Amino acid sequence: MKLEETPQDKSALEVMTKELCYVVDENGNYTKSLSKGWEVKAAALDLAWDDIEIRVESARQKVLQGNASPILYYMELKIMDLSIISAYTGFWTWQIKRHMKASVFAKLSNKKLQKYANLFEVSIDEFKTIQ
Repeated sequence: MKLEETPQDKSALEVMTKELCYVVDENGNYTKSLSKGWEVKAAALDLAWDDIEIRVESARQKVLQGNASPILYYMELKIMDLSIISAYTGFWTWQIKRHMKASVFAKLSNKKLQKYANLFEVSIDEFKTIQ
């Protein structure tokens, strides 16, 4: 791609970051250029964010219906997985899966709840109640 062809399309990330592209300048030498975004990449990112929003809402509904604990909701909201939660809380993944059951979650100690609340950056009260 030539320097003047560096994509500068609108994207959701353009205010946060720019992408480094290697381009050919007018002398035929490779050089670096910053891109605000590329329409195709922006469309792919939008689809990914739509999927994340659907997963978050699905998790929220499961929690509100009593079929899962708030851990599931916050895991989806913060775009985490069991291994990440395990690494930050010190719980084994099997324990986290167990804690995701509403009946087990209701019996967790404040010490365990605080570990989750710290990870998800909320208070224990906010963590226990999903709006």
